[in-house]
Amino acid sequence: MQIITDLQIHSKYSRATSPRQNLPEISLWASKKGIDVIATGDWTHPLWFREIQSQLKEVSPGLFTLKETLPEQKRDVYFLLSTEISSIYTQGGATRRVHNLIFSPSIETSSKIISQLQKQGCNLMADGRPIIGLSSINLLELVLSIDPNCLFIPAHAWTPWFSIFGSKSGFNSIKECFGELHKHIFAIESGLSSDPAMNWQIDELDSRSILSFSDAHSGPKLGREATVFIPTTKQSNNEIINYSYRDIADAIKQKTDGLLKIAYTIEFFPEEGKYHYTGHRDCGIKYSTIESKQKGTICPKCGKQLTVGVEDRVTELANRTITQGDLLLSENSQGLVFVSDKAKTRKPFVSIVPLLEILAEIDASPTKNLALYENLVSNLGSEFDILLKKPLTEIEKYGSEKLKKAIEIVRKRQVKIDPGYDGVFGKVKVFDESTKEHDETQSALF
Repeated sequence: MQIITDLQIHSKYSRATSPRQNLPEISLWASKKGIDVIATGDWTHPLWFREIQSQLKEVSPGLFTLKETLPEQKRDVYFLLSTEISSIYTQGGATRRVHNLIFSPSIETSSKIISQLQKQGCNLMADGRPIIGLSSINLLELVLSIDPNCLFIPAHAWTPWFSIFGSKSGFNSIKECFGELHKHIFAIESGLSSDPAMNWQIDELDSRSILSFSDAHSGPKLGREATVFIPTTKQSNNEIINYSYRDIADAIKQKTDGLLKIAYTIEFFPEEGKYHYTGHRDCGIKYSTIESKQKGTICPKCGKQLTVGVEDRVTELANRTITQGDLLLSENSQGLVFVSDKAKTRKPFVSIVPLLEILAEIDASPTKNLALYENLVSNLGSEFDILLKKPLTEIEKYGSEKLKKAIEIVRKRQVKIDPGYDGVFGKVKVFDESTKEHDETQSALF
């Protein structure tokens, strides 16, 4: 049994988010994607919190479902109370901009946190992801004082502008950010522009979980990254276990006596993330780490400072260097490649290209692709089933020979990517014009 989770998303009350991003829409898309536990997102927003209270029911401690079952939903989807907060403040003589996730074990705890933030003068109505003046350490202290069972996790940890390690406004370590409270940080969320292998180069992440979530602003973007949990004891594949918020939290804390443990994460290819390389969007300048070392971080066209990308920032803070030769690539019976360290001390990961992106490369018509997507998930199972598990012969039966080939290429990590930079998403190509028959392919790892 696998439990696929996406615990960082946003509601219709966040900026630049789909107006359709309500609880039924989130639940329906999570079902299509194959997500078992999805974040509510944005529970600090009073209006969204009211919808959570009125539309969800608790079915296990800290886990909720819709009160009104959706007839078109084919699988159960559980909600976990997760929200993201933007802290903008001064610390150590510098302006810091850090986004943090708060997982709450109950409606009561969430209500208390909302009340305390409002007493601190935080304007929670302004945005689903509110901007507050409390520092990360003060926010953590407030949350733990209300309920020590909350989880506090730095979000998209390497994003240049708004993260704990961000090159523009972050810190050089978790301890620098949180001081003596750093021991309460059990995990980071790696973000779209980095993958676990990049994070394995940082000493203080050795003992912490590396999580991956989508940060989705619309239904189709759910699950573009996810974290997968499995039971710690051997159980029948068909056996349903009862699990709760605490079981997920214990797994993230890496408690060995818990019911669940992290099995692996599902990742973007990090080059597709919009801050992977260093560059300047306005001038079209983009540098790899090797190029930025040679050419510096000043734009040669306008003279402004380049936005230092995640790859460069990881290299700057790294305590060790991990290359492709240090990694173990293991292929399962369905041709899916898992990446781990050779010592197998880390949780492995797989990398995907979302199904709608694959279909868009095969056919440019969004209308046709959405119809085909619905047909595929109706006949084959969820999107994760299709991308990760289903035999290629079945995919060809309900899709096409070209779709079968595309998913085979993605599973083997043989995609081509033009890396993203300075807010521009990278471009993934499954079928490269220069290698149409895929006689030569290049595996993307970093």
